[in-house]
Amino acid sequence: MTELQVQQTTAHSPNVQQMPFWLEKAISWGQTDTPHTRNDIALHLKRLRDFLQQLLSEISSVKVLCHLATDEEDGAAVGLMKHLGVPTKEYHLKVLKKMVTRIQESIGNSRCSVSSTNKGCSCGSIWTASEACVPLITCPEASPLIGALLQQRMTCIREGLSENFLDALHSAYSRCDLVLDEQAVVSLWYQSLPSLEEAVLNLLESATTAGSTPSKVEEQVSKSLLPKACAQHCSVFLVVNDIFRTVLKQTERNERVKNVFQTFTKCFFMELSRLQPQTSASLKAFFPQSPPSLLIPLFTMPSEMPQESLKNHLIWVSSSLQRLTEEEEDEEDSDSSNIRGNHKVFEAWFLLVQCGYWVQVLVQLLVTSSPEDCGPLLWLLTFYHHPTNRWHHRASQLVQAKAAWDHLYSLFSIVAHLLPADHLQSFISLLAPKPQQPSLAPSLTLNLLVNFATFGQLPQSISAEITQKVVHQSGLQDEAARVLSSLRLRLNDRGSFPNDRVQLRIEELHNTIKNKCKPDAPSQTDT
Repeated sequence: MTELQVQQTTAHSPNVQQMPFWLEKAISWGQTDTPHTRNDIALHLKRLRDFLQQLLSEISSVKVLCHLATDEEDGAAVGLMKHLGVPTKEYHLKVLKKMVTRIQESIGNSRCSVSSTNKGCSCGSIWTASEACVPLITCPEASPLIGALLQQRMTCIREGLSENFLDALHSAYSRCDLVLDEQAVVSLWYQSLPSLEEAVLNLLESATTAGSTPSKVEEQVSKSLLPKACAQHCSVFLVVNDIFRTVLKQTERNERVKNVFQTFTKCFFMELSRLQPQTSASLKAFFPQSPPSLLIPLFTMPSEMPQESLKNHLIWVSSSLQRLTEEEEDEEDSDSSNIRGNHKVFEAWFLLVQCGYWVQVLVQLLVTSSPEDCGPLLWLLTFYHHPTNRWHHRASQLVQAKAAWDHLYSLFSIVAHLLPADHLQSFISLLAPKPQQPSLAPSLTLNLLVNFATFGQLPQSISAEITQKVVHQSGLQDEAARVLSSLRLRLNDRGSFPNDRVQLRIEELHNTIKNKCKPDAPSQTDT
């Protein structure tokens, strides 16, 4: 540290970075006794005295806090308390509260600036105070000070909160030994990566356990502070999204995991909408790895567009993604060491997963599509469920998806009360695993079935009968119930069902799947 920097330091608190400067001065003054040395001593003596007084004050504060936290008895203090008739515990609490208030006021008056040469930096004081708070982490009396430290705005790159302080907070909060208000928790996640990672993984674990339903996931994510933290701090969102990205790569076909990401993204945007526009980052800042051309189209809610435009909108998204996958495969064919293309396609798919409401809309649109215009929507649905397959596998699965749609189109277009057994059995066979060839994800086929049964024109009783036969023979009761629950939740998000007919059909399908579809074989779960 230069002499100029020492002169610029405020008298509020000692800057620990001054210590080497004063040690060097002390050594120099002790080695020689010359007129120059005496002049240097006279020049610096007042500032040295100020620095030592600040240092002594800080050491005393830390000592008192540590003493109060450990309840160690002091002979003089005990004698004074006896003389005054003050109980020991009451004395300790009063002194602790006064010390906490004093340090809290000091923090409130502190400033952290590296942009001005006329102002000093008090980050050393903040670091010292946070270090002193380590023994007090679980003391209720220290809560205001802990909250003030966590929410202290710091722009200085030299010093901030003590790592020991953040580690102790993380440990106590994880054990539920510490109660923090909402903003303090958000600040803790912002400054402590281990605490943030643990919060994200705990949410994923609780939301993807067996028996979790889309409505329960929605409730859990809505109660979590993570979406709010992500909206307030772009850096927090980037960490959370990176954890989601890593998990998704390992569980590509796990519908529970996808549902959590979709619900989280919805809650995140709700929190983002509550912020002032000037305080929130741009979409590109939150999603720097996503294809820019897809950000606005996918993050535009279906309810924000005219109903007659939805199909063309999804056809555009489908063609954009087809073009991206073709470019990737061309790049891989020409350069086998090029992995950038695969990265672009994955990021596009990751974005589509987070905007899963568009996938739900496209499945509903497939119910009313004709054989001539269903192709782009079926491609997009197949890509959503099978993103990593190269063109030959994707082409094979697209053929199967088209076959599934054809069978359902025929089944739900009949007028007679007798079901065509050939279409029904052929459709059910598509749900059976095929060891020698890539098979469709059961969730894709069931999604088509549930939407045809809900929005198709067949009588309710026949739709329920088709659903009962398919779910019973395939053994996919849990998966079908989850698909139906997701559909019901999406329709509720609009504020009301499109009409009473749709609501009644969903209730009938729910009762059918729950009570009449006991599987004969173990359920095939998407993994």
